[in-house]
Amino acid sequence: MADSRGSGAGSEAGSGGPDGTAGGPGGTAGGSLAGGRYQVLSPLGEGGMARVHLAYDTALDRQVAIKTLHTELGREPSFRERFRREAQAVAKLSHPHIVAVYDTGEDSLVPGAAPMPYIVMEYVEGDSLSAVLHDDIERYGAMPAERALKVTAEVLSALEASHESGLVHRDIKPGNVMVTRRGDIKVMDFGIARAVQSGVTSMTQTGMVVGTPQYLSPEQALGRSVDARADLYSVGVMLFQLLTGRLPFEGDSPLSIAYAHVQREALAPSGVNRSVTPAMDALVARALRKNPNERFPSAATMREECARVAAAGRTPPPAIVPGAALPSGAGVSAAVFPPVGADGGGGPVGAGGTPVGAGGGSGATGAPGAPAAGIPGQGMGGGYAAYPPGPYGPPAPAPGPAPVPSYGYPAGPGYGPPSAPAARAFSYTVSPAPRPAPRRSPTRRRASLLALVFLLVILAIVAAQGLLRTGDDRDGGPGTSEDAAGNGSGAGQKGGGSAVIAPDRTRTIDPQRCAEAMEDTSDPAKVLAPDLRYKDLLSVKECLRAAGWTWKVTEVENTQWPRDAVIEQYPGKGVAVTPEDQEYELKVSTGRSSGS
Repeated sequence: MADSRGSGAGSEAGSGGPDGTAGGPGGTAGGSLAGGRYQVLSPLGEGGMARVHLAYDTALDRQVAIKTLHTELGREPSFRERFRREAQAVAKLSHPHIVAVYDTGEDSLVPGAAPMPYIVMEYVEGDSLSAVLHDDIERYGAMPAERALKVTAEVLSALEASHESGLVHRDIKPGNVMVTRRGDIKVMDFGIARAVQSGVTSMTQTGMVVGTPQYLSPEQALGRSVDARADLYSVGVMLFQLLTGRLPFEGDSPLSIAYAHVQREALAPSGVNRSVTPAMDALVARALRKNPNERFPSAATMREECARVAAAGRTPPPAIVPGAALPSGAGVSAAVFPPVGADGGGGPVGAGGTPVGAGGGSGATGAPGAPAAGIPGQGMGGGYAAYPPGPYGPPAPAPGPAPVPSYGYPAGPGYGPPSAPAARAFSYTVSPAPRPAPRRSPTRRRASLLALVFLLVILAIVAAQGLLRTGDDRDGGPGTSEDAAGNGSGAGQKGGGSAVIAPDRTRTIDPQRCAEAMEDTSDPAKVLAPDLRYKDLLSVKECLRAAGWTWKVTEVENTQWPRDAVIEQYPGKGVAVTPEDQEYELKVSTGRSSGS
C-alpha cells in the first residue's frame, strides 16, 4: 500500500514516507523516465493537476520525487505550458525553505504512450503542515503560538526569495508546506505561480480565479491582477488557522467562502484562542486587510514582525473557546441568485437602492455620481492608485453612512445589470461594512489594563486555594486503575499523594488501526506501527490485542497528561513492524509529579 502522508488533497508534494526507507535500487519498479535514469518506485501523492512518485536517480544514487501531469491534462497545451513554467520558475530559486527542482523533460512511463511532461524534484521526508496542524489540534486544540510564528516566518522567508525573483505563489496553504523530520519548512507547488516580470506570457490572466477558496485574497476572488501582497493575505489566513485550529471564514460552497473573503471581517484569533496575545491579533489583522495597500508591504516586513512578536515572550498553551462563531458566507447563493420571480425588477442594486453599474460611478461606494474611492482601477485589471502605498493605509473616512466595502462589487465591465429583459433580471444587495468602534484614549486604556491585571491576580489566588483544598480532600486515598487482560500492567495511582489528573477514557483509538495496519511500502511482509501516543491505556490495549500484539507498560511521573495516557511508544509511529508477535513498550503517565 502507498503511504499517504505528506500529500494532502490539494497538494502535489515530493514528500517522504514515515520510515524514509521507501527508495533505493531495490524498490519495486514501476517504469522509468529519461532513458532509464529515473526508476519510478511508488506513488507519494496526487493533486488536481499532477501525481507525484518516489523514484531513484541511478546517475547520482539518490532518491527523488517526480511529478507527472495527469493524462487528460497533458493533452491541453495550456496545462503543459503551466507545468513547464513551474519547472523553469522554481529552478531559478535556491533557498533552504523551497523544494528544489533538479530536472525536467517529457517521457512516458508506458511504452508506446504519448510523452508527458515531468519534473524531478527534491525528495522531502516529513509531513505536510496540514498533517502537523491536525496532530497539534488533537493534542492542544491548536498549534502553540511560538511554533506557529516560527513556521510562518520560515514560509515568509521562502516567499521573500520568490517575490524578489518576480514570482507570486498564489496558492499558499498548509497543504503546500512541508515540515521535515528536523522541523524545517519547505514551500512547494509553484504550479500556478505567476511570472510578473515583463515579457513573460501569463497563463493565469486577469479575470481567471486561481487558488484554493479558503485561502484566496479578495483580489484573487474578484479575478483581478495580483502581486506579492496576495501571498501575504494567504499567509495571514494560514497563521489564523495555526493559532486557532480553524479557518477565518466558513461557507457552504466555494462561492460563499470567496464572498466572505471579499465582504466579511475576520474574527480576532483571540476570540477563538484566549492565549493569543494582542500583538498576534494585530499581526493577523494587518495581513487580512481587504485593501492590499493596507497590508504589509513585503514578505520581509511581515517576517520581521513575526520575529518581533515571537521575541515578546512565551505564551501559555492554547485555550480554545468552545462554540466561537466565525464569519460566514453561507447563504450567498440565495442573496446573489434569488428564486425566479422574487422581487423581479431592475439589475443589481447597491447600497441605498442605487443600481450597480448605473451612470455616475456608483455601486461599489453607494454614492451616486461620486468616484469610487479606494477601488482598484476600472474593471478587473486595474491597479490600486486611489491609496498610495504606505504602512498606515488610507485616511480615516469622514463622518457619515458607512460605505459598502470597496471589494464588494465594483462598477465596471462584467458587473453591470444583465442584458436579459427586466422581468427576468435578478437583484441583490450588499450590506455595508460595520463602522469601526471609536478608539479610547491612552489613559483609559491604561486604567482598563490595570483593572484587568488586578482581576487576573484575584482569580489566580482563588484558583490556587481551590486546588489546595482539592489536594487535601484527596490525601490518603489510594487510586486504582482499571486494567484489561494482557501481557502488560496498567498505570495506577499511587496512594498517599496529592491530586492526580484523572484518566481521560475519551482518548480512544480504533482497534482497526492495529488489526488492519498500513502495509510498509518497502517490505510488504511488514506493516507500519500505529500512533498510540496520547491515547488512554485501556483503549491502546484493546487495539494491540486486536492485532495479536503484546505490550510492556512503564509508569512515568507526569503532570501534563492524565493518568493512564500513553506518552511514549516503542516501536514508534510509522516504524515497520511484524504483523504478529510484536511487543510494544509503552510509557504511561501517572498524572502526578515525582515529588507528589
